[in-house]
Parts: sequence; structure tokens; C-alpha cells
Amino acid sequence: MRRKELINIVKSRERAPLEFETHITEHEGDIMSIAKREVVTVPQSATIKESAEIMVKNKFRRLPITDPGTGKIRGIVTAMDILDFLGGGDKYQILEKKHDGNFLSAINDPVREIMTNNVEVLSHKSSIGDAVSKMLEKGVGAFPIIDSDKKIVGIISERDFVFLLSGVLTDEVVEDFMTTSLITTTPGTRIEGASKIMVRNKLRRIPVIGEERKTPHPENDKLVGIVTSTDILKFLGNNTAFEKLVTNDAEEILNTTLSDIMINDVVTTNSQTRLGEICSIMETKGIGGLPVVRNSDLIGIITESDILRAISG
Repeated sequence: MRRKELINIVKSRERAPLEFETHITEHEGDIMSIAKREVVTVPQSATIKESAEIMVKNKFRRLPITDPGTGKIRGIVTAMDILDFLGGGDKYQILEKKHDGNFLSAINDPVREIMTNNVEVLSHKSSIGDAVSKMLEKGVGAFPIIDSDKKIVGIISERDFVFLLSGVLTDEVVEDFMTTSLITTTPGTRIEGASKIMVRNKLRRIPVIGEERKTPHPENDKLVGIVTSTDILKFLGNNTAFEKLVTNDAEEILNTTLSDIMINDVVTTNSQTRLGEICSIMETKGIGGLPVVRNSDLIGIITESDILRAISG
């Protein structure tokens, strides 16, 4: 399927109300016909904890940071930034060195300490094709959309495209687009270790492999769960992490294993499922990726990014 066909599909789906469509002016690109225009933002002074709570409450993987006075975008904080902070990368230095491992002190730092400053954005004059191309080129799952004054006027994500294509991609099958070079982990992996895996490999989810206990004769190397960046974010944003604190030492949090936070009831698919059906499952379940199994063996994973590749032609 080519990009032009996607644009036609988007326009024919008539997903937005008629009143909404009339707000699109000749000065805007067609990206604004599917972008979310009501964007939740926070100022740079918001704490890391507050930002995580807002992301969890709204089921966001990213949160734009704006100037309260001008509305101009200053940065963005993503689930990956928070994983970086929790031990996945360089931002862990804030917790480890600046706050000497004091978790409560560190999470009350301003979000500007961990936000990404050089934000990839789209113009409100951009096309749908521009968005798809840039997402694939930059490996970024969403872009804030700004006007000529650099004020944020919308946001568009891979998930928006996936939802639009629910039930549409009837020729393409999972086998042709799934990722087969998998990085997996085990239930005993600590949150810090999982964060490192995700940040270093730019992964939003990791299949969890372990002992299959559903049969009288357990087997090794079976899919027993999945953990996503959002699951780790929930652990922090839902205040579950604080229930584990006896002292303020971050190690009490980072020593939590994936068995405590991973999804056990994993939604899976097979290699011959149509991508249109995958989009429908993603929309219904609110998930961004499905492990692909054959005879209970994990053979790949299909994600929103793979769907984008399929429609880019």
C-alpha cells in the first residue's frame, strides 16, 4: 500500500466530526485532519513525579513541555526519558550522583532535568505523508505539531495511524513485516536492568521468557509475559513504587523484578494474521505491539512501527 492510498483512506474514514473538519483552513496541511488538537502539556517546573502521574492518568507515552506564558514548546518528556532516569542511561546520574541515590528527592526534581530538549516536530502545514516519512526516518513514535510562532497546536502519533487503518490492510500479513531479531528478558530481571535494555536498544517493550507453568511438565524458553515502558511508568506514576520504600534509597525501587509488574496475560498473534486485524486488536486492547507465536514458541513481534513500514510502500 502506498502513501497516497493511506491519505485517501484517512480522508474516506471521516473519523472527525463535520464541525471539526470545517476548522481546517487552506493554510493547514492535511496532517491537522487527524492530529489531536487538545494537547496536554506541563511547564518545565513540573516535577518528574507530577509528569509521570499525568502520563499514566492520560495513558500517554510522551508529554510536551511548554512555556506557560507563550505556549511555545521547550522540550518533551517520554516514557523512555523516565526509564533512562531509572537506571537505563545517562540520566540515572541525576538520581545516583546529584541526589546520592535518594529516590524521593530525585523524583521531585523539575522535569526539565530529564526532558529531551531538541524536540522533533512537524509544522501545522505538514502532510500526512510528511508525518509517516519522518516517523520512519527518525524512529520517533510521535511529533508535536507547531505553528509559525512555535506554539504547539497538535500532536500526531503512530497509534493514530494504526487506529485509522483498523480493518483496512487486508492484503498484508504479519509474517512480511514482523521483527524477528528479538531481545528478550526473564521474570527475575530488575527494573534497572530492563530500563537499560530498553534505552540502549530503543525498545518500548520486551517479551519475557521463562518457565511455562500451565502444563504438568513445564518447559523452558516460553513466553510468560511482556513488559513495556508504560508498565514501568505506571509503577512510578501510580505510586506503587512508594509502597515499597522503607528508606528513601532508590535501590529499593530498582531492585523490583519484572515478575511484579509485567503483563502475564499476553495478547499474541500468528504470522498469517492480516495487518488490518492487528490494527483492530491494537485499538481494542490499547496496545502497541503483539508477540508472534507458533506452537507456543515466540518467533517475532509486530508493532506500530512495523505497521507504518507496511503503509510507507
